[in-house]
Amino acid sequence: MRSYLFDTVNGISVPAELIKALRTQHGLSQRELAYRAGTSQSAIARIEAGGEDVSWTRLRSILAAMGDEPVLGSQRLSSRYDVHDLMRERAMSPESRLASGIEFNRFGSELAIAGAKARAKKNAAA
Repeated sequence: MRSYLFDTVNGISVPAELIKALRTQHGLSQRELAYRAGTSQSAIARIEAGGEDVSWTRLRSILAAMGDEPVLGSQRLSSRYDVHDLMRERAMSPESRLASGIEFNRFGSELAIAGAKARAKKNAAA
């Protein structure tokens, strides 16, 4: 499974982003970090590209190789989704959630078509 560098829905950074930022900040190449961490350069490249999920143990090991320690904490998510809406959706049957998703997709498609038409009209007038 491919992890992504940044969770755009919840604004959460992921290990790949942290490792690359710290490596760059410490002025290390991928090869130098790999040597310190006892792994390969290609493994560091895969992690930084988001192509490999990183366990907590591996994250600690890689950060320790740079003289850093990860800190686990919790904070309230600043999300575009309302908690009550999410809870209501989770309480729905799978069939109802599917129907709701299809309706939302239909609305998104209609919105995209309307935007394209408006842009075309604007460009034709220009």
